[in-house]
Parts: sequence; structure tokens; C-alpha cells
Amino acid sequence: MAKPSANEGNQFISVITLLVTLLLASYTVYVEAKPKSPSAFVKKTISSNSIVIFSKSYCPYCRRAKGVFQELKQVPHVVELDERDDGGEIQDALSKIVGRRTVPQVFINGKHIGGSDDTLEAYESGELQKLLGIGTGGKEDL
Repeated sequence: MAKPSANEGNQFISVITLLVTLLLASYTVYVEAKPKSPSAFVKKTISSNSIVIFSKSYCPYCRRAKGVFQELKQVPHVVELDERDDGGEIQDALSKIVGRRTVPQVFINGKHIGGSDDTLEAYESGELQKLLGIGTGGKEDL
């Protein structure tokens, strides 16, 4: 059996080094892509968007809260909890943060407004428009 040359040995080591480097790089990407905790997701979502509604797509109260923003021609960032695999965990985390488990839960510029009734009340009083920095003219009953 012929003895491998030094050049072949170096190529073998290079291939092994390349494979180890690729394996470590893919592991690093996996670790960085690991989802954050539900609480961190809620906090990041609230801080990253001017209007956030944690909602369920079938909920009439959620539809009413979303309708307020449609009336104001504002586009909220909506998290439909029933359409996410981790929706229950997010709702649990939200409950710990705001003290309520119900939906919708509405946030404006990081401030918790409350649920559907609270949002509608803030709209009718003009407080919601102030928080959004928009005029109060032309509101209609929802």
C-alpha cells in the first residue's frame, strides 16, 4: 500500500477544516435564529411599532378595535394570536405584562391603551387621536 504524499495529507486536513468550519457556522446560525421568549417578543413588538394590537381573528371585540384605526386611516401592527403556533404563550406573557388575558390589547407608542372598550372610549374622547398625533375631526360612530 502506497504511503500518502504530504500534499494529499494537507488536502485531507483542508477538507476536514472546511467541514468543521461549515458545521460550526451552521450551528452559530441556528443558535442566533432560536426564537426569543414570548415575553421578549411582546416587548420587542410593542417597542418596534407605533400601533400594536394583540388580537384573535375571529373576535368581534378585536374587529371593533381594529375598526377604530381603520376609521382613523392608521395601520396598526396586528398580532393574530390564533394564527400563531405560540399564540397561547404570547397571550400568557401579555397577561403577565398588562394584567389581563383578554383580547384585544392595544398599545400606542409603547403605552398600553387597553381593550376594545378602552380603545373606543379613547377614540370618542379624542385621546387616541392625541396619542397618534392626528386631528379629531370627522369621527363617526362605530
